[in-house]
Parts: sequence; C-alpha cells; structure tokens
Amino acid sequence: MRFRTMGQLNSISAKVLLAFVVGLILSVSLIIIVFVTASVLRNNIFSEVEVHDFAQELVERLVFNADGVPVKITLENKYNWVFESFRSEIAYRVLDQSGNVLFYSPAGEEFWSSVDTRNSLMNGFFQFERDGIVVDAAIHSIENNGNRWFVEAAVSRRFVYFAHHAFGLNFIEKGLVLLSLVLFFVFSACVHFILSHTLKPLRELSESAALISPRSLQSRLENKKVPSEIAPLVNSFNHALERLEHGYRVQQEFLATAAHELKTPLALIHAQLELTPETEERNWLLRDVNYMSRQVQQLLLLAEASEQQNYRICIVDMYEVAIDALSYLQRIADAEKVKLNLINHASGVSLQADKGALFTLLKNLIENAIQHAGSGKEVRIVIYPDRITVRDWGDGVDETQLSQLFNRFWRGEHRRELGAGLGLAICREIALNHDWLLTAQRMEPGLLFQLQFRHVKSQFPGEE
Repeated sequence: MRFRTMGQLNSISAKVLLAFVVGLILSVSLIIIVFVTASVLRNNIFSEVEVHDFAQELVERLVFNADGVPVKITLENKYNWVFESFRSEIAYRVLDQSGNVLFYSPAGEEFWSSVDTRNSLMNGFFQFERDGIVVDAAIHSIENNGNRWFVEAAVSRRFVYFAHHAFGLNFIEKGLVLLSLVLFFVFSACVHFILSHTLKPLRELSESAALISPRSLQSRLENKKVPSEIAPLVNSFNHALERLEHGYRVQQEFLATAAHELKTPLALIHAQLELTPETEERNWLLRDVNYMSRQVQQLLLLAEASEQQNYRICIVDMYEVAIDALSYLQRIADAEKVKLNLINHASGVSLQADKGALFTLLKNLIENAIQHAGSGKEVRIVIYPDRITVRDWGDGVDETQLSQLFNRFWRGEHRRELGAGLGLAICREIALNHDWLLTAQRMEPGLLFQLQFRHVKSQFPGEE
C-alpha cells in the first residue's frame, strides 16, 4: 500500500491535477476572505469611496446654459427616482466658486442646512450629521468658460449599509457560491480533458516501449506526438536501441561466422582420422571431433533461428513435416531401440510457418525424447489442430529443473555425451519467432513437450 501511494504521488498526472485543485481552492478562499472582510469591516471606507465616485459621475452629467452657468444635472431615469424617494437619504447641490448655491436636488436646502458652504468647498470629502444620522459627502469641481463650478453629493451612511446588506452582499454571497461550483466543475472537466489529451502520447509511448524485446530491437519509439520535454528522452532511448541492435547483430554475425569457419577444419580432421588405422586413441579423437562438429552445427542453427529475417513463411502441412522428421530420426530410434508412434488428429489442417524451421523444431524435440526415453520405450507424437505434443516415458527431470530445459548449454543428469545442450534452446528461438508457445510438463513417468499454435488454417472449405 505504501509503494502504491508513493507511485501515485510521483505521477505527473496526479501532480498537475493537484496543482489545479490547490489553485482553485486558493482562488475561492481568497474570494471568501475578501467577502468576509467586506461584511465584518463595514466602515466609512466603503461609503467614502462610493460617494466620491458618485460625486464624480454627477460632475460629468452637469449641464450648462448659453451663458456657461450650470442649470441642471441630467440623470435620465437612472437616478431621478432615487432623489425623489429618498430625499432624507441622498442629495446633491451645485455651487459657484463663491459658495453660492445655484440649484439643489429634490431634497432641497433643508438637507444641507447643517453644512457650512464655504468650508465644504475646501474639502474633497467630509461628513456631517443630519437628525442624528451620519452623512458622507464628497465634492468635485469643473471648469467651464473660465469659471469653476462645484458639485456636492451626499449619501447617508445607513442608506449605504442598507444597500450593501440587503442587496450587494447578499448578491455577492450567492454569486460566490455559484461561482465556486461553476469553477470547480469547469476546472475539473478542463483538467480531465487536458490531462487525458496531454498524457495520451505518453501512455502510447509506454505501451510501445513495453513491446520491445531482444527479438524486436529494430523497433523504434515515435516522438512526433510526445511533449517537447519528453522528446529528448525518446531520442536518447532510440539511440540506445540502435547501439544495442548493432551489438546484437555483431554478436550473431560473429557466432555464425565462427561456426562456418570451424565446419571445414573439423570436416578435414574427421576425414583424416577416418583414414588412420583404428586404435583406441583414434576412436576417442574421432568421437571428440564428432561432438565438436555437432556443437558447431547447433551453434549455426541457433544463430540462424535467432534472426527473424531468416524465416520464409508459407503454408505448411504439419503432418507432412512430422513424417519427414520421423523418417530422418528412424535410424537413431532403431539404434536406441525406441518405438516412434505418430498419431494425427488434424487431417487437412495447415499452418503458416517456415517449413525448415518447423522441421528442425520437431526433429530436436523428438531426438531429445529418443535420447531420454530408454531402451524398449515409446516416443509418442500427437498432432492436434492447434498444437503438437511429444511424450516420452523416460526418467524425466525434477520439477525444479523444468525452467532450465530451454537454457543454452544446459544438460540434465541423464544427459548423453553427444548432446550439446543447444537443441531445446533452438526450439525455443524458433517458437518465439513464430509467436508459438513451447512448454514442458513433467509426467509420471517421462516428460511432455507441447507446441501451441496461435494461427492454424484448414485446407478444405468449411473446416476452419
């Protein structure tokens, strides 16, 4: 569980998603803090700012007559009703630079009775009380035809608080909740889409990398759709694959070349020994040369079987190939006094394979069974539509040794001296390059090899 948690925390997707969520939470938290601050600390700061802006708007709407004297403030229907309905809460007046009032809002002179006109012209913002109610006022000036005119606006603080509490803050509170929900769902949808779209090439890249094996070193990762930050890593990985492929090719070529070069000298030595008088020493040397020749031949076959381009795929009759393998090994079976029994349950069924490789695979399996069956025993080959099995009734191997059967140069306790330990390794290479499954199973007694095919084909219509 701990490993899984650490893996999730190290995920690019999880980190980016976490960053978005944290950013969203911080944004919403900041908005909430501002809202709470505005609700708790409702003092004259808000009123001063709003009254100041309101006075500025009145100055911009001031109308002058032909003589350049202010005559009215045009508010259309936006604020006129406010001054009519709330005469004791909100008002304005227009003054000249001497402090003489030109006209009032509908609240009239009574609203401004407690304000010193001359003193108010010298203050951009001031306060006064009217019937025990605090009123915030602001003044702005404007020049027209060389004369300066002043507009004073005043709003009671209780009216401002009422507007804030009954309408403004209530609207902000509901809007904040709605905005938070919208932001959450929108952010979540966007993050999910962005991450899915952005990380899709990485997932495809990972799947492609997982398919690369020693038998597909020629494959390369595509870097066209990957993010620019990942492209250098992909290029480096492809360069590493090129170096590995080159090293693997060199190794395989060396193995094949060495095997070819050794075949001729061994053949000459064998021929020379055949011409010498028969002695015990000559027989031992001849036996060693035969062993070396067999091992060289197996090495050559292993090198060829490891290269997929060496295969020529065609339609092959499994029964026909099995008959050829039995005919080739009949002399060895007779020498070991082993009976070969072929049972065919797949008449008319063919297989896509390299015929020579399938022959080598079956030959090695059957030869291995002959060597370990024991004198007077049977080796049974059964052909099914989707698999071939080879069974012997010899001593078999321990359960712990099954996994080592296909290793190169591995030989069991009951090995024969002629065995090179490469026959089953060649079988595995052929099976892997054909996408077949080759397994070994311990029987009582003996050993069972099973070659499972993935693609078979009927030679007769309607029998697939």
